[in-house]
Amino acid sequence: MSNRLYYRAPEEAEAHCLPQFQSFDQQLCYNNGSQGTNFSFQGSNEPYCTLESSSATGSYTVYNSPSTVSFSPYGSPNSQQESQSYRSSDPRHSPDNAYGSPMSTSCVTEDVSELKHKLRELETVMLGPDSDIINSYNSTFTTTKSSLEMMDSWRGTMEVISGGDLKQLLVACAKSVWDNDLLTAQWLMNELRQMVSVSGEPIQRLGAYMLEGLVARLASSGSSIYKALRCKEPASSDLLSYMHILYEVCPYFKFGYMSANGAIAEAMKDENRVHIIDFQIGQGSQWITLIQAFSARPRGPPHIRITGIDDPTSAYARGGGLNIVGQKLSRLAESVKVPFEFHSAAVSGCDVRLENLGVRPGGEALAVNFAFMLHHMPDESVSTQNHRDRLLRMVKSLSPKVVTLVEQESNTNTAAFFPRFLETLNYYTAMFESIDVTLPRNHKKRISVEQHCLARDVVNIIACEGVERVERHELLGKWRSRFAMAGFSPYPLSSPVNATIKRLLENYSDKYRLEEREGALYLGWMDRALVASCAWK
Repeated sequence: MSNRLYYRAPEEAEAHCLPQFQSFDQQLCYNNGSQGTNFSFQGSNEPYCTLESSSATGSYTVYNSPSTVSFSPYGSPNSQQESQSYRSSDPRHSPDNAYGSPMSTSCVTEDVSELKHKLRELETVMLGPDSDIINSYNSTFTTTKSSLEMMDSWRGTMEVISGGDLKQLLVACAKSVWDNDLLTAQWLMNELRQMVSVSGEPIQRLGAYMLEGLVARLASSGSSIYKALRCKEPASSDLLSYMHILYEVCPYFKFGYMSANGAIAEAMKDENRVHIIDFQIGQGSQWITLIQAFSARPRGPPHIRITGIDDPTSAYARGGGLNIVGQKLSRLAESVKVPFEFHSAAVSGCDVRLENLGVRPGGEALAVNFAFMLHHMPDESVSTQNHRDRLLRMVKSLSPKVVTLVEQESNTNTAAFFPRFLETLNYYTAMFESIDVTLPRNHKKRISVEQHCLARDVVNIIACEGVERVERHELLGKWRSRFAMAGFSPYPLSSPVNATIKRLLENYSDKYRLEEREGALYLGWMDRALVASCAWK
């Protein structure tokens, strides 16, 4: 969840930071080629951005004809990406299935002229009296639908638009993108642009980022945005401030850290020497309360050694290497008289090997912590190396006494685009609603918190595919299967841990829900589980 996006002040955001789309009453060009049909939307060159994703002019190819999509991560109209083409092997998108093909006897009418008249009426309502699309369908526009299906589709689209339900419009737009119905997708994007707002209701704010993801997906620029945004970070001190605000206003991180620490404390209550391997140590904040808890142990504190594995996001936010974390935790341990060592492993999760972990054979009880980390590891659907399961097998070979897992309870790993979009919409709607309760809309840093800590995840999930899509969440049921296949067995969380977390939630909205199920804990907002925590041995 720790992400960063370009920030503008609220008053600027409304004026400049929402994607601008061409209206359909501007010039719409069709060029029939030997391999397919190319159509482009030509409109204003006015720069626009929510996440600085794409230029105001682009052309999309339905089949195989060449096209050029203009994209500038920094808002510059001179920054051009290489040409992109949209190809479809789906028989629904075949050139053989054109508007001029015979219609079945189940059609409302078999009178082609009457059908064209109905389409003309519908077109006039939607696109204005000067449009001349219908007359050119049979000769110049190879389409994926019959005329009747298109008319029904447009009628349904008009009903969705007239209903004014932002969530339904987002779903309809995503479905159009999924179906390669680019004309309808562009039309709906134009409508959505007028409804979303980075400073509005939760669904309006989330809608702005999901719309940006859809735009980026059509432009095939999702990975470019994701990389460009990493180069447009706020100052590291500002980013750390945004992450801290999110940590304080939402209990998700505290819930995860407290539940994991409780399992580790329980497993290590009789140990004299403890080695903790944290696969994403971040700022090291998780271990402050555990060190303090060990210092109060009646039989005296154990010797604690922590191996911290780094990640680029945390390194930037803290403004330096892992030595900063080690020094902070060492000072804390010294102040509470806990013997302490820190070992740093400045290597990404995919590159971790046994030699990076600093394991000392014999004499140390080992705990391993996977908090909000494993979903970034590519699995078998992305890479034959399958780092997700490789790490679990490697950790199991070390015979740890306890392994903790904290992950977002969402299913976006192997899901196809449209169901993944729906899952993301539902998940982050709950997330944004929970933020809205605690962080006032007039809070001067709220937009920055959401943009830099949440929105980039949303864009990555929607716009990217393959190795470029790094946000790959799985439900706890799938994680159970992975841990079981690696040879682990469940380590139920103790009742005192659950009671402590319940007391934590008393400081937040009563709409948060804590559920214990099959030895795991789930934290949710109303009826939607958002974070799951469990332990293994």
